Formats: sequence, structure tokens, C-alpha cells
Amino acid sequence: MAEPIITVEKLRVIYNQGKSNEVRSLDGVDVKIYPEEYVIIYGPSGCGKSTLLYSIAGLQMPTYGEVTINGKNLSKMTKKEKVELHQTGIGMVFQAFYLIDSLNVIDNVCLPKTFRGEDVKKRRTEGMSLLQRFSILEQSNKLPSQLSGGQKQRVSIARSLINNPNIILADEPVGNLDSESAENVLKILKELNDIDKKTIILVTHNPEHLHFADRIIHMKDGLVVKEEVIRDKRPEEAVSREKEGEGGEAVELSNELKLLLRTFKNLTPAQMGMLMIPFKAKQLLFHITSELSEEQLNVAENLVKEVLFNNLDTPQLAQKLDLKFEQGGANWNRTRANSFTDRVKETLTQVEVIKNNSTEAPKKIAEYLEHRFKMNLDEKAEVRLQALLKLRMENKIDLLGLEKKLDDSVADGGVGLYKQTVEKVAREVEILMLLKYTG
Repeated sequence: MAEPIITVEKLRVIYNQGKSNEVRSLDGVDVKIYPEEYVIIYGPSGCGKSTLLYSIAGLQMPTYGEVTINGKNLSKMTKKEKVELHQTGIGMVFQAFYLIDSLNVIDNVCLPKTFRGEDVKKRRTEGMSLLQRFSILEQSNKLPSQLSGGQKQRVSIARSLINNPNIILADEPVGNLDSESAENVLKILKELNDIDKKTIILVTHNPEHLHFADRIIHMKDGLVVKEEVIRDKRPEEAVSREKEGEGGEAVELSNELKLLLRTFKNLTPAQMGMLMIPFKAKQLLFHITSELSEEQLNVAENLVKEVLFNNLDTPQLAQKLDLKFEQGGANWNRTRANSFTDRVKETLTQVEVIKNNSTEAPKKIAEYLEHRFKMNLDEKAEVRLQALLKLRMENKIDLLGLEKKLDDSVADGGVGLYKQTVEKVAREVEILMLLKYTG
């Protein structure tokens, strides 16, 4: 199965939106989780990891973005479908246990089946089987207040499994336990993944838990900042697809490259900028061209690299693009070569405007974008565009933030562009930011 069991796309959760005390708990999160994976969401307190888990569970509504489980969008599910998902599709384990104090252990475990009106004898038999598996069968008639913390959490896990869901979500499940009890609970979750083939998603801030995971999603300030693969259980097709860049080929970070990156970790910003030139060249080329053969593009890409390395100027680029392959050129026609070169020159000119970091840069880039995309903005929208560009140049907003404000109406504090224009303008700005990157 090459499709993910859970997909999170451009997820944002914003509290007190538009107010002075606005808080962005999640700020554009993309995550894919595949069947039978054990994924840990890791990060410091307040980074948004629990909010992400509750969004996946359908307990937290997104401000923007989508969450899909088993191919179904949570926001489009009926009330009945959501109830079914929570009863049989997902099992939840919380740090605080949430056991009913007035019910004994076996009744707590069987509670999800009670809500479904299932046969009493059958559900108690299944509940006892789970208690036996987790070595707390002798506690079945006790009240939660008579149990230790570790025992309470094992009861909580048994309850989450009583309807046999494929997905177990665990939010800091051992946060209230001593080290020995914590280890026992974490081993149970690992067993559920290895033996029962449950998909496990665990939230933790404790680095000592990370060795249990197949994949670790590192979070900070509402963003996914890194992904670490320990044991890749994802289908090969899915892995290849995720490694592919737009228009590019699948690239795997080899151990050799990882070691080299460690060795050369003290590179200066200028050196890092130079190392990025092949990537910059490819992105610039794809940004401007279309309808060319692979060979024509490959040769052109190498020529663009030479321009970025300052080994060629733009007139020389136009000349070489127009030459035939056997003459060392890219076999373009003169019209296309001149048009492409003019576009490269125009783009690099704007990059220099940003690099100069003058107070006039946002105004000049705004004028360039208005001319480039034939935007007829009124004075208010033009001022807002300039303000947005200033924020982007100062790295105070990202692509998603830029797109949203470009798309928002003028009445809502945005620029009010058409969706198609929003995408073109945002892409242009991101290319300029990439090309000016020096570290």
C-alpha cells in the first residue's frame, strides 16, 4: 500500500486570530504517515506537537489546511463517520489516563464497547483478555484510585484497544510515570506496533524515548523542522515519490554525503551559497522554461550554473544557448535563447536589489512584480504588497504566510489578488529569495 494512512497538508491552528494575543500553534505543517509505522512527534513544550496529534484525532479543528485519514477528509466527515472513527478507527492514550473513578478496571476498559451497545459477556471476555496481556488481570475489579500510575496507563491502553483500531495516538503517555513504569508502557506500545501491526503516533519531549520510533518528526515553534528515519517502513514507491523534487529525480542522502557534511560543518555562508548553485540553477531554469527536450535543458542548466558562478555573462549565455549541441551549445533557437537570457538578466537584477538590502528594496520589487504580472493595484493594495515583501525579505513570514496575505481581500488586510496571480507572485518572490541566499 503506497498511500499514507494519515495525511496532513498545510495545517495551521491559530488561536485568537487577528487579535493582539494571536498564537500560531501550528503554522503550515505537512506530514504523511504510512500503515504500521511507529512515528514519534518530538519537540519542546509548546512547539505544537500535541496540537498536531489532536488535529489528527479530529479533536482540534484546523484554522487552515486538511487532515485525511484512510482517504477521508476529517472536515468533510459526517457526524456519524466521526463517531465511528473515534470508536473503531483511532485509539487514544493520554498522559492523564482519563479513567472513570466510579467504574472498576474492567468496566473502564469495556466502556467504548458499552457505548456501541455490544453484548456484555463478549465485551468483558475481550476486556479480560487485554488485561491479562498487560499483566493487570488481577486488578480487574479494583477502582482506578487503587492502582499505581503504571497500572492506570496500562488500563488506558487496554481501553484504547478494545475496539481494535488500526491507529493508536499517544500524547505524552508516560509523562506522569516513574522510569520503570514508563519503560513498561513504552514497550507495550512497541509490541503493539511490531506484533499487532498497529500504526503508533507518540508525542514526547523526552529524547530517551526516541529509540522506539521508526521515524521521528522534530517540531519547533509550530513547524516541522526535521525528519529522522531510523527504520523505513514506508513503501518504496512512496519513499521515491517523496524524495522527488518538482521536475527532479529521486535523490537519497548517502552516508558518504552525511559524513562530508559533518566534516565541512564550519563552511562560511559564502561557501554554502556556492555549494547551492547547482540547485539554484535547476530551480531558475524550471521557473522560466518549458517545452524543451531533456538534453536541451541539461546543457542549459550547466550554462546557467556558469552564469551563477560568474564564469559567463548574459550575452555569452544567449550565444551558447543558440549554438548546436556539437558546438557546445544547447541547440535552442535564437528567439528562445534571447528571451530566456533577458528573463535571467531581469531576475538576477531583482536579486541584486534584494541583496543591497536598502529601504527601497520592497518598493522596487513591488514595482517589478506589478509590471511582470500586469497587476493594477490601488494605492492601499500597493502599500500592503510592499509591506509583505519587506516581511518576506526579513524572513518574518514564509511562503504560506505570503500566499495567504496576497489572497486575502483588501478589507481583510490583504492585497486581494486572484488565486492564479497569487501563486505566480509568491513563486517569483521565493525564487528571488533562493537566488539571493548566501547563508
